[in-house]
Amino acid sequence: MNQERLMKVLVAPLISEKSARLADSSNQVGFKVLTDASKPEIRAAVEKLFNVTVTNVQVANMKGKVKRFGQMTGRRSDWKKAYVTLAEGQDIDFMGAK
Repeated sequence: MNQERLMKVLVAPLISEKSARLADSSNQVGFKVLTDASKPEIRAAVEKLFNVTVTNVQVANMKGKVKRFGQMTGRRSDWKKAYVTLAEGQDIDFMGAK
């Protein structure tokens, strides 16, 4: 796979209460990814950037919400999220706690 493409696949980590619960119980980490990213690309990107072993990747396409601005209606763009299951004993720490 193209190394340049792998560096762009992961857009942002998903940091929420749900993702913290999944990290504790199932050893999963959530990411916002490009809408055209595939599971093998996501797996390779996480393994390359964080030096961990990925066992499973689950993706979900999220539809953008319709919002109103006075009389004008607008729509947020669609996006894709990925839940990556890490191998036993491995972790990704986004907060930098020591």
